[in-house]
Amino acid sequence: MRINAPNVVLSNILKVKEIVIRAIIIEDELNSLKNLENLIAQNCPTIKIVGTARSCEEGKVLLDTLKDGFDLAFMDIQLSDGLIFTLLDSKQKIDFNIIFVTAFAEYAVQAFRYSSIDYILKPIDPDKLKEAVSRVVVGEPTQMTKKLDIFREYYNNPNAFSKMSISAIDGIYFVNIRDICRLEGEDNYTHIFLDKGNKITISKTIKTYVDLLSDKNFFRVHKKHLINLNFMKKFVKGDGGYLIMDDDTQIEVSRRRRPAFIQQLKDMQMGL
Repeated sequence: MRINAPNVVLSNILKVKEIVIRAIIIEDELNSLKNLENLIAQNCPTIKIVGTARSCEEGKVLLDTLKDGFDLAFMDIQLSDGLIFTLLDSKQKIDFNIIFVTAFAEYAVQAFRYSSIDYILKPIDPDKLKEAVSRVVVGEPTQMTKKLDIFREYYNNPNAFSKMSISAIDGIYFVNIRDICRLEGEDNYTHIFLDKGNKITISKTIKTYVDLLSDKNFFRVHKKHLINLNFMKKFVKGDGGYLIMDDDTQIEVSRRRRPAFIQQLKDMQMGL
């Protein structure tokens, strides 16, 4: 191909076509469904709504009708004829992304976080909608079936929950919480160290995991360090003090967090 205008940048001539995300909405409340459609139209130009349904039964018909498939489903959890899982269980393979749109309680929100499934709380914040849509990747495996398994494990029995999904830089990992030795924050990234010596790096701050793991025998001993108390080997007293973990890593205990940490050790010794 010959270009006669030497000062024209090729990228300005050949426009890259924006990827269109084909989406469906399953929501039993008509006003909520229409509101979501309007918010998507106003804030998410890459989204094309290709179908809607207002029950699990209608959703099954919709999924069977869309022979060309779709990329994303906006779903409420509780529909007029039951939980959305009735519909999802009817699919042998879930190869589309899901964003749950719900007004459910905090423990359900925790389940979303553990499973790395995106969600938007009602009433819908347009900025949260745009953030969730921006994370949708078309054309790559969603691992949604495994994510839903983790979600339902926590949702059905939060006290017995033992596994979590981690969306890392190089893929999606599914790990047992008991296998996490420690987490180390580095700016907007967090490194997760497992007991087999493996390391997972994610583009989230360590605070995200402080909130998730604080009731799972983890303790934040420093602004950069969150440890699994089961992997402590020794606490070295002295100026500042530091921990030696089972893998011989030395972890600083900050002066500000030291009193609470020592009280935690005392509670452990007393079996509290």
